[in-house]
Amino acid sequence: MESGAVKYVDLSVVIPVFNEEENIGGLLDRIRAVVGKDAEVIVVDDASTDRTREIAAAKGVRLIHHPYNKGNGAAVKTGLRAASRPIVVMMDGDGQHRPEDIPALVIKLDDYDMAIGARTAGSAQSAHRGMYNRMLNVFAGYLTGRNIEDLTSGFRAMRKEVARKFIYLLPNTFSYPSTITLSMIKAGHNVCFVPLEFDARKGSSKIHLFRDGMRFLMIILRISTLFAPVKVFLPVSLLFFGVGIGWYLYTYILWHRFTNWALFMLSTGVIVFMLGLIAEQISQMRFDRSED
Repeated sequence: MESGAVKYVDLSVVIPVFNEEENIGGLLDRIRAVVGKDAEVIVVDDASTDRTREIAAAKGVRLIHHPYNKGNGAAVKTGLRAASRPIVVMMDGDGQHRPEDIPALVIKLDDYDMAIGARTAGSAQSAHRGMYNRMLNVFAGYLTGRNIEDLTSGFRAMRKEVARKFIYLLPNTFSYPSTITLSMIKAGHNVCFVPLEFDARKGSSKIHLFRDGMRFLMIILRISTLFAPVKVFLPVSLLFFGVGIGWYLYTYILWHRFTNWALFMLSTGVIVFMLGLIAEQISQMRFDRSED
Protein backbone atom coordinates (compact mmCIF):
# COMPACT_ATOMS: atom_id res chain seq x y z
CA MET A 1 0.00 0.00 0.00
CA GLU A 2 1.29 3.46 -0.87
CA SER A 3 0.35 7.07 -0.39
CA GLY A 4 2.00 9.21 -3.06
CA ALA A 5 5.72 8.42 -2.89
CA VAL A 6 5.48 7.26 0.73
CA LYS A 7 5.08 3.58 1.56
CA TYR A 8 3.31 2.50 4.73
CA VAL A 9 6.35 0.39 5.54
CA ASP A 10 8.08 3.75 6.18
CA LEU A 11 5.39 4.81 8.65
CA SER A 12 5.24 4.82 12.45
CA VAL A 13 1.87 5.68 13.98
CA VAL A 14 2.26 6.95 17.56
CA ILE A 15 -0.75 7.13 19.89
CA PRO A 16 -0.24 8.61 23.39
CA VAL A 17 -2.99 7.36 25.72
CA PHE A 18 -4.20 7.73 29.29
CA ASN A 19 -7.29 5.85 30.45
CA GLU A 20 -8.73 5.27 26.98
CA GLU A 21 -10.10 1.73 27.39
CA GLU A 22 -13.34 2.81 25.73
CA ASN A 23 -11.61 3.95 22.54
CA ILE A 24 -8.25 2.29 22.04
CA GLY A 25 -9.36 -1.12 20.79
CA GLY A 26 -11.59 0.14 18.00
CA LEU A 27 -9.09 2.85 17.07
CA LEU A 28 -6.26 0.33 16.61
CA ASP A 29 -8.47 -1.89 14.46
CA ARG A 30 -9.28 1.07 12.20
CA ILE A 31 -5.62 2.06 11.96
CA ARG A 32 -4.61 -1.43 10.88
CA ALA A 33 -7.41 -1.44 8.30
CA VAL A 34 -5.85 1.69 6.75
CA VAL A 35 -2.09 1.09 6.97
CA GLY A 36 -2.06 -2.72 6.99
CA LYS A 37 0.57 -4.78 8.77
CA ASP A 38 3.57 -3.01 7.25
CA ALA A 39 3.38 0.15 9.37
CA GLU A 40 4.72 0.35 12.91
CA VAL A 41 2.00 1.18 15.45
CA ILE A 42 3.22 2.43 18.84
CA VAL A 43 0.93 2.97 21.82
CA VAL A 44 2.50 4.99 24.64
CA ASP A 45 0.51 4.34 27.80
CA ASP A 46 0.99 7.19 30.29
CA ALA A 47 0.36 5.05 33.40
CA SER A 48 -3.33 4.36 32.76
CA THR A 49 -5.32 3.03 35.69
CA ASP A 50 -7.94 1.23 33.57
CA ARG A 51 -7.66 -1.59 30.98
CA THR A 52 -6.05 0.56 28.28
CA ARG A 53 -2.71 -1.21 28.38
CA GLU A 54 -4.27 -4.67 28.42
CA ILE A 55 -6.48 -3.92 25.41
CA ALA A 56 -3.62 -2.38 23.41
CA ALA A 57 -1.32 -5.32 24.14
CA ALA A 58 -3.94 -7.74 22.83
CA LYS A 59 -3.91 -5.91 19.47
CA GLY A 60 -0.28 -6.82 18.82
CA VAL A 61 1.05 -3.27 18.68
CA ARG A 62 4.32 -2.02 20.11
CA LEU A 63 3.39 -0.98 23.64
CA ILE A 64 5.45 1.39 25.77
CA HIS A 65 4.39 1.98 29.36
CA HIS A 66 5.27 4.91 31.63
CA PRO A 67 5.69 3.82 35.27
CA TYR A 68 3.89 6.99 36.40
CA ASN A 69 1.82 9.70 34.73
CA LYS A 70 4.04 12.28 33.03
CA GLY A 71 1.65 14.09 30.69
CA ASN A 72 0.55 13.95 27.07
CA GLY A 73 3.62 15.80 25.80
CA ALA A 74 5.94 13.40 27.62
CA ALA A 75 4.17 10.44 25.98
CA VAL A 76 4.60 12.09 22.58
CA LYS A 77 8.32 12.54 23.18
CA THR A 78 8.63 8.90 24.21
CA GLY A 79 6.88 7.87 21.00
CA LEU A 80 9.08 10.09 18.81
CA ARG A 81 12.22 8.64 20.36
CA ALA A 82 10.95 5.08 19.95
CA ALA A 83 9.73 5.40 16.34
CA SER A 84 11.90 3.40 13.95
CA ARG A 85 10.44 4.56 10.63
CA PRO A 86 11.23 7.81 8.76
CA ILE A 87 7.61 9.08 8.80
CA VAL A 88 5.72 9.56 12.08
CA VAL A 89 1.97 10.10 12.37
CA MET A 90 0.77 11.41 15.73
CA MET A 91 -2.87 10.98 16.71
CA ASP A 92 -4.88 11.04 19.92
CA GLY A 93 -6.39 7.93 21.41
CA ASP A 94 -9.74 9.49 22.31
CA GLY A 95 -11.54 8.78 19.04
CA GLN A 96 -11.53 12.34 17.65
CA HIS A 97 -9.12 11.63 14.81
CA ARG A 98 -10.13 9.40 11.93
CA PRO A 99 -7.51 6.84 10.86
CA GLU A 100 -9.01 6.98 7.38
CA ASP A 101 -7.50 10.49 7.08
CA ILE A 102 -3.93 9.26 7.58
CA PRO A 103 -3.24 9.03 3.80
CA ALA A 104 -4.37 12.65 3.33
CA LEU A 105 -1.63 13.76 5.74
CA VAL A 106 1.11 11.36 4.67
CA ILE A 107 0.85 12.26 0.99
CA LYS A 108 1.67 15.90 1.85
CA LEU A 109 5.11 14.88 3.07
CA ASP A 110 6.25 14.63 -0.53
CA ASP A 111 6.55 18.43 -0.35
CA TYR A 112 6.34 19.32 3.36
CA ASP A 113 8.15 18.42 6.57
CA MET A 114 4.94 18.39 8.62
CA ALA A 115 1.26 18.15 7.68
CA ILE A 116 -1.29 19.08 10.35
CA GLY A 117 -4.90 17.99 10.38
CA ALA A 118 -6.90 21.21 10.85
CA ARG A 119 -10.42 21.06 12.28
CA THR A 120 -13.10 22.14 9.82
CA ALA A 121 -16.25 24.02 10.79
CA GLY A 122 -18.19 20.75 10.97
CA SER A 123 -15.88 19.21 13.57
CA ALA A 124 -17.31 18.41 16.99
CA GLN A 125 -15.88 20.48 19.84
CA SER A 126 -17.21 22.39 22.82
CA ALA A 127 -17.93 26.12 22.51
CA HIS A 128 -15.23 27.20 24.97
CA ARG A 129 -12.59 24.97 23.36
CA GLY A 130 -13.49 26.33 19.93
CA MET A 131 -13.18 29.92 21.17
CA TYR A 132 -9.86 29.19 22.84
CA ASN A 133 -8.48 27.53 19.70
CA ARG A 134 -9.54 30.42 17.48
CA MET A 135 -7.89 32.95 19.80
CA LEU A 136 -4.70 30.93 19.89
CA ASN A 137 -4.69 30.58 16.10
CA VAL A 138 -4.97 34.35 15.67
CA PHE A 139 -2.21 34.99 18.19
CA ALA A 140 0.06 32.39 16.57
CA GLY A 141 -0.60 34.00 13.20
CA TYR A 142 0.58 37.33 14.63
CA LEU A 143 3.76 35.70 15.95
CA THR A 144 4.60 33.83 12.73
CA GLY A 145 3.27 36.19 10.08
CA ARG A 146 1.29 33.43 8.34
CA ASN A 147 -2.19 31.95 8.58
CA ILE A 148 -2.40 29.29 11.31
CA GLU A 149 -5.48 27.12 10.78
CA ASP A 150 -5.21 24.85 13.83
CA LEU A 151 -2.37 25.31 16.30
CA THR A 152 -3.52 22.75 18.86
CA SER A 153 -4.38 19.78 16.63
CA GLY A 154 -2.71 16.57 17.80
CA PHE A 155 -3.27 14.84 14.43
CA ARG A 156 -0.23 15.32 12.23
CA ALA A 157 2.34 13.60 10.03
CA MET A 158 6.01 14.54 10.33
CA ARG A 159 9.39 13.59 9.01
CA LYS A 160 11.06 11.99 12.01
CA GLU A 161 14.53 13.41 11.42
CA VAL A 162 13.10 16.94 11.45
CA ALA A 163 10.70 16.47 14.37
CA ARG A 164 13.38 15.00 16.62
CA LYS A 165 15.40 18.21 16.40
CA PHE A 166 12.75 19.94 18.51
CA ILE A 167 12.12 17.31 21.19
CA TYR A 168 14.14 19.31 23.72
CA LEU A 169 11.70 22.22 23.32
CA LEU A 170 8.51 20.21 23.86
CA PRO A 171 6.75 20.44 27.23
CA ASN A 172 5.33 17.43 29.05
CA THR A 173 1.80 18.86 29.00
CA PHE A 174 -0.96 19.27 26.43
CA SER A 175 0.76 22.20 24.71
CA TYR A 176 3.17 20.07 22.67
CA PRO A 177 1.24 20.59 19.35
CA SER A 178 1.50 24.38 19.52
CA THR A 179 5.17 24.23 20.49
CA ILE A 180 6.32 21.91 17.71
CA THR A 181 4.22 23.72 15.12
CA LEU A 182 5.69 27.13 15.91
CA SER A 183 9.17 25.64 16.31
CA MET A 184 9.18 24.18 12.82
CA ILE A 185 7.70 27.31 11.25
CA LYS A 186 10.24 29.57 12.99
CA ALA A 187 13.08 27.27 11.93
CA GLY A 188 12.00 27.62 8.30
CA HIS A 189 10.65 24.11 7.72
CA ASN A 190 7.75 23.50 5.37
CA VAL A 191 4.47 23.14 7.30
CA CYS A 192 0.98 22.78 5.83
CA PHE A 193 -2.55 22.41 7.19
CA VAL A 194 -4.96 19.82 5.80
CA PRO A 195 -8.68 20.52 6.49
CA LEU A 196 -10.19 17.47 8.21
CA GLU A 197 -13.37 16.80 10.11
CA PHE A 198 -12.87 15.58 13.67
CA ASP A 199 -15.36 13.46 15.58
CA ALA A 200 -16.60 14.07 19.11
CA ARG A 201 -14.36 12.36 21.64
CA LYS A 202 -15.73 9.39 23.53
CA GLY A 203 -15.54 9.61 27.30
CA SER A 204 -14.63 12.61 29.41
CA SER A 205 -11.98 15.09 28.33
CA LYS A 206 -8.65 15.22 30.16
CA ILE A 207 -8.68 19.02 29.82
CA HIS A 208 -10.95 21.14 32.03
CA LEU A 209 -11.46 24.81 31.26
CA PHE A 210 -11.28 26.24 34.78
CA ARG A 211 -8.67 23.88 36.16
CA ASP A 212 -6.40 24.35 33.17
CA GLY A 213 -7.16 28.02 32.55
CA MET A 214 -3.94 29.21 34.18
CA ARG A 215 -2.00 26.55 32.28
CA PHE A 216 -3.38 27.83 28.98
CA LEU A 217 -2.46 31.39 29.96
CA MET A 218 1.09 30.24 30.67
CA ILE A 219 1.14 28.46 27.30
CA ILE A 220 0.36 31.75 25.57
CA LEU A 221 3.04 33.61 27.53
CA ARG A 222 5.56 30.84 26.90
CA ILE A 223 4.85 30.77 23.18
CA SER A 224 5.18 34.54 23.04
CA THR A 225 8.56 34.77 24.71
CA LEU A 226 9.97 31.64 23.09
CA PHE A 227 9.12 32.24 19.44
CA ALA A 228 8.76 36.00 18.86
CA PRO A 229 9.87 38.02 21.90
CA VAL A 230 10.17 41.32 20.06
CA LYS A 231 6.57 41.11 18.85
CA VAL A 232 5.50 40.97 22.49
CA PHE A 233 8.02 43.28 24.15
CA LEU A 234 7.87 46.01 21.48
CA PRO A 235 4.14 46.85 21.90
CA VAL A 236 4.56 46.93 25.68
CA SER A 237 7.59 49.17 25.31
CA LEU A 238 5.71 51.54 23.00
CA LEU A 239 2.81 51.65 25.45
CA PHE A 240 5.06 52.74 28.33
CA PHE A 241 6.93 55.19 26.11
CA GLY A 242 3.72 56.66 24.72
CA VAL A 243 2.24 57.14 28.19
CA GLY A 244 5.49 58.75 29.32
CA ILE A 245 5.53 61.21 26.40
CA GLY A 246 1.86 61.98 26.88
CA TRP A 247 2.25 62.63 30.60
CA TYR A 248 5.32 64.79 29.99
CA LEU A 249 3.45 66.94 27.45
CA TYR A 250 0.47 67.23 29.81
CA THR A 251 2.54 68.37 32.80
CA TYR A 252 4.80 70.62 30.72
CA ILE A 253 1.87 72.45 29.13
CA LEU A 254 0.11 72.95 32.49
CA TRP A 255 3.02 73.46 34.91
CA HIS A 256 6.21 73.48 32.77
CA ARG A 257 7.50 70.48 34.70
CA PHE A 258 9.12 67.17 33.85
CA THR A 259 7.77 64.83 36.53
CA ASN A 260 9.20 61.68 38.07
CA TRP A 261 6.22 59.73 36.70
CA ALA A 262 7.08 60.73 33.12
CA LEU A 263 10.72 59.75 33.71
CA PHE A 264 9.63 56.40 35.14
CA MET A 265 7.39 55.57 32.18
CA LEU A 266 10.00 56.60 29.60
CA SER A 267 12.74 54.65 31.36
CA THR A 268 10.52 51.58 31.65
CA GLY A 269 9.77 51.76 27.93
CA VAL A 270 13.48 51.74 27.11
CA ILE A 271 14.19 48.90 29.57
CA VAL A 272 11.37 46.72 28.20
CA PHE A 273 12.62 47.32 24.65
CA MET A 274 16.17 46.30 25.59
CA LEU A 275 14.84 43.18 27.36
CA GLY A 276 13.00 42.30 24.17
CA LEU A 277 16.23 42.51 22.16
CA ILE A 278 18.00 40.25 24.65
CA ALA A 279 15.11 37.77 24.62
CA GLU A 280 15.19 37.75 20.81
CA GLN A 281 18.88 36.84 20.82
CA ILE A 282 18.33 34.05 23.35
CA SER A 283 15.43 32.72 21.29
CA GLN A 284 17.56 32.69 18.14
CA MET A 285 20.39 30.85 19.89
CA ARG A 286 17.96 28.16 21.09
CA PHE A 287 16.76 27.55 17.55
CA ASP A 288 20.29 27.52 16.18
CA ARG A 289 20.81 24.51 18.43
CA SER A 290 18.18 22.55 16.47
CA GLU A 291 20.50 22.50 13.46
CA ASP A 292 23.28 20.69 15.39
